[in-house]
Amino acid sequence: MTGAPVAAIDCGTNSTRLLVAAPDGDGGLRTVTRLMRITRLGAGVDRTRALDPAAVARTQAVLEEYRTVMDDHGVAPGRVRVAATSAARDATDRQAWFDQVVATVGVAPELLIGTEEAALSFRGATAGLDPARGPFLVVDLGGGSTELAWGTERVEASMSLEIGCVRLTERFIASDPPRPEELTAAITYAEAWFDDVLRDMPGAAAAPTVIGLAGTVSAVAAVEIGLATYDRDRLHHFTLTKEAAEDVFRTLATEARADRVHNPGLEEARADVIIGGCCALVALYRRLGLEELLVSEADILDGLALSLLG
Repeated sequence: MTGAPVAAIDCGTNSTRLLVAAPDGDGGLRTVTRLMRITRLGAGVDRTRALDPAAVARTQAVLEEYRTVMDDHGVAPGRVRVAATSAARDATDRQAWFDQVVATVGVAPELLIGTEEAALSFRGATAGLDPARGPFLVVDLGGGSTELAWGTERVEASMSLEIGCVRLTERFIASDPPRPEELTAAITYAEAWFDDVLRDMPGAAAAPTVIGLAGTVSAVAAVEIGLATYDRDRLHHFTLTKEAAEDVFRTLATEARADRVHNPGLEEARADVIIGGCCALVALYRRLGLEELLVSEADILDGLALSLLG
């Protein structure tokens, strides 16, 4: 089974993603296919602490698609990991959905706590990077939570913060375009969480290499580049400066959604939550005093897949 393909599924608050990969013979992975669908599993969970039936249905439809893809590539059931993160952690009724996932995919979702999520993201994001560039600070800015992991060849400290593009949008962004006071409230809230990072992970802000993961970071980088269509090679390890991130934020935050969707690099399905994500991102730069971060398209999916190699 050494060369058999493996698969990882990340059921996040905003998107549901799949990676099918094969061992490359050197302890790493060769990507076979990588898919992402915005399903908004965490819609309303911050307020209700329950999964919305429509969100579950959207996610299940995508998981059925992914099961077919895995079958087509010959992925055995024992070579799959399914991660459930922030939305599932917050939902008190998650077990009923977990049962549906087992019936669809054939394996049970793993409810990851924030530190586990951070460790897997760290493993995926730093694989292939020269340890001499460390210590690394890996920031996984998700839909419902943001995980931070610090270390060189292994995680030495990690934290999970209850901020993300969906959570901040649902809590603070009610107008289209957002009012200045809504943006200020969202950024101030996010900055308070990053103050905890400065207190509890004192080495984080001094990390020589800061790596940013997930949809908000990739979208901001894509808008900065002006990517009309997704191009992993141009995004992966792109250096996103604070100046560029602030500029993209100002552009998107002053536009109504109907205008915002025309920015090259921004998916229409992400347009309604990107401002909340930008608020978290600019708060990260500001509170940690960062001038730039390295965008990574390798993340928790890669960490999950690598874990299946041993």
